[in-house]
Order: sequence, then structure tokens, then C-alpha cells
Amino acid sequence: MVDARIKQIHESGTADEGAAESRELTRLFAASAGADGLQDLLDGTCTLIYMFMQWLHRTHAQGDKDVIEYVVPHLVATLRMMPRSVPPQTIPTMAALVIAAGTGLSPNGWRSQYGDWTPEEMQALEVTAFLIAEHINRIADDHGYAVRLVADALDQAETDTD
Repeated sequence: MVDARIKQIHESGTADEGAAESRELTRLFAASAGADGLQDLLDGTCTLIYMFMQWLHRTHAQGDKDVIEYVVPHLVATLRMMPRSVPPQTIPTMAALVIAAGTGLSPNGWRSQYGDWTPEEMQALEVTAFLIAEHINRIADDHGYAVRLVADALDQAETDTD
């Protein structure tokens, strides 16, 4: 979903074009997945955020920079500019989730102590994963870099289990 959204924005040049269709496809997927599938989707999105933040942590550390200092303020500022997609009350949760991931804590474990996700938080979580992936792509100067990071990690995990 993150990859499709990144491609859609780069092809159309705007986040609004195709947004309704994307939301409808996400809604249909969630409805067809059932409770277990939806939980898997949430866990997977948190895992992506963790992977992305660990990559960003290593990248920023090479330049003696703090990942939290360089990623979180930009993320929060961008989320604040998206009040139709990201309700303001969800922004502190997304910031805390990203901070947890950036400091090596599991976002899934961090979030579990606060109860179930709300519908507003799920949309904010999707936007957060997208924004972090896009941040990685900008650093790498490559629109598909974040997705390749995930694909490479999956390939490596498959190789390790064989």
C-alpha cells in the first residue's frame, strides 16, 4: 500500500488525485481481510515503520546526527498540514510511535500498552508509514528505495530460513 501510494503521488504530482480511490481500495481490503487480517496489516505497518526508522537511525548516525531530531519534527509538521487525513489528536500518538521505533523499541509492543487502535489512528498510521518511506526515498534520491529495503529484508529472511 505504501509503495502504491508513493507511485501514485509521483505519477500524478499531487496527494489528492486518486486519494478517494486509494481510500476505497484500502477500505475494501480491510473489510475482506477480517479481524485477523486487519491485525496483520496493523502489525505489518508497525514493522515497516520500525524497519524504516532503524535504517534512518543507522544513516543519521553515520553523520553524527540524531534520528529523532531530524525525522520527528519534519513528520509532525507534515502530519499537522494534513488535517483531513490525519486528525490532530492522532499526531502525538504517531510521534511517540516513531520515537519508540527510532530508539529501538517495537512499535507493536509500545502501542499494545495503550489498547486497541482507533479508526482515526489507523489512517494516521498509514500516512506515517508513507511519510517515513518518502523521507527515506528523498535521502536516497530514489523513489523506490524504501520498498527495495523491505524487499531485500524479506529476501534475506527467506534465505536465512532455507
